[in-house]
Amino acid sequence: MDTSAEEWNGTGTSGSFGTEQGMKKMSNIYESAANTLGIFNSPCLTKVELRVACKGISDRDALSKPDPCVILKMQSHGQWFEIVSQRKLSKSLLKHGNTAGKSSITVIAEELSGNDDYVELSFSARKLDDKDFFSKSDPFLEIFRVNDDATQQLVHRTEVVMNNLNPAWKTFKVSVNSLCSGDQDRRLKCIVWDWDSNGKHDFIGEFSSTFKEMRGAMEGRQVQWECINPKYKAKKKNYKNSGIVILNQCKIHKMHSFLDYIMGGCQIQFTVAIDFTASNGDPRNSCSLHYIHPYQPNEYLKALVAVGEICQDYDSDKMFPAFGFGARIPPEYKVSHDFAINFNEDNPECAGIQGVVEAYQSCLPKLQLYGPTNIAPIIQKVAKSASEETNTKEASQYFILLILTDGVITDMADTREAIVHASHLPMSVIIVGVGNADFSDMQMLDGDDGILRSPKGEPVLRDIVQFVPFRNFKHASPAALAKSVLAEVPNQVVDYYNGKGIKPKCMSEYESSRTLAP
Repeated sequence: MDTSAEEWNGTGTSGSFGTEQGMKKMSNIYESAANTLGIFNSPCLTKVELRVACKGISDRDALSKPDPCVILKMQSHGQWFEIVSQRKLSKSLLKHGNTAGKSSITVIAEELSGNDDYVELSFSARKLDDKDFFSKSDPFLEIFRVNDDATQQLVHRTEVVMNNLNPAWKTFKVSVNSLCSGDQDRRLKCIVWDWDSNGKHDFIGEFSSTFKEMRGAMEGRQVQWECINPKYKAKKKNYKNSGIVILNQCKIHKMHSFLDYIMGGCQIQFTVAIDFTASNGDPRNSCSLHYIHPYQPNEYLKALVAVGEICQDYDSDKMFPAFGFGARIPPEYKVSHDFAINFNEDNPECAGIQGVVEAYQSCLPKLQLYGPTNIAPIIQKVAKSASEETNTKEASQYFILLILTDGVITDMADTREAIVHASHLPMSVIIVGVGNADFSDMQMLDGDDGILRSPKGEPVLRDIVQFVPFRNFKHASPAALAKSVLAEVPNQVVDYYNGKGIKPKCMSEYESSRTLAP
């Protein structure tokens, strides 16, 4: 944080970054940073569902059965435990390093091949068997998905309709992944029960179906199944069924994904803002966060390359506006909090991430590092461009602002106001804390610990800020920083456009291929 008028004047210095030889050495800084981080093309990933079951757990409660919960952890540096590396894995539970009796845990991983669409279903029934002596049955319906290993996973349980043999259950929504893992032909088992207050519900009947069959109830049609009790069917010669279950409505709601918007032509507009306040230290000093070593990139460059390398793949022209804040800039050396680091205010764009790196190293000798650390102006600048984009009513451009800073910001109230305003726009803010400062106050902007509000009490419409201290990733696996800071961006993009009811700009071949056929 910079509250004093202390400055580092880089003008006219003869450090290595200001010499021709130093500039030649620095010409490879982009490649050096990329190599240091180990940037590479990540392998394709897929969603999986994990199902956990435990057996023989020790009874820790005196007057009741245990209430167990399972916590699955990941190893550091983004690597999975062995527990999810196999389709099915069973192991004994341990207590203080020793086997806990016959207790065991089983984890089953199953790939989800569907998408994020969800389906709206409306069931009713007629002429169900009466299981009660002094009143009518109190029926409810359960739907199970039959998994690859023949186990059954409860998908939905309806409410109980009391004293009624012709119930109409409330319409409910369930994701296609939950219902059938995206497989329209996966078997679904449906069971109708008569509810009893003691928990020992009476079996009325069952039937099997598939999502493909349920889709027959679209566009005003109905699908019906006989509800069968296998015991009655085996014993009674004239047995027909224990009632009829009717699907009155099947409506599919399409949820567009991040990839849908990208394949539809949405461009990621990536902007960089770099902290040039005096607390970074004299760039001529090797202890400075802005010190440019001939062969080793500083933290600013590492963070810039790690995040920028990913973002530039989603921008067709690969031209990135790059700004600085907290420095005195030539020719008048007035403090600015949103100056173009190429000193071209009319065109602050740099050609690729390498262009941003070159502009950064070129501007350093010409600046006077000063202060304070104000980031609201740069957020407002990018928000202005994002605001203009909203007029198109299309998913054309989404803005990501990467702020690299070494200290706690000094305009917190204005920053909160700017973020609340930006939360209504197609925009996300990534803040990477460089150095060893105390960044505890920055967590408030992230929104993970509570809803961020403006000084007037207005809440953010959606969480658009991700804050990460770079020191947490100094010794992490390659590209771990990029993975962490960009993890929330796809959902932020989808939340914005879905919230506005804006579909991908154009239907591509990819979009057509992922749509469930009628």
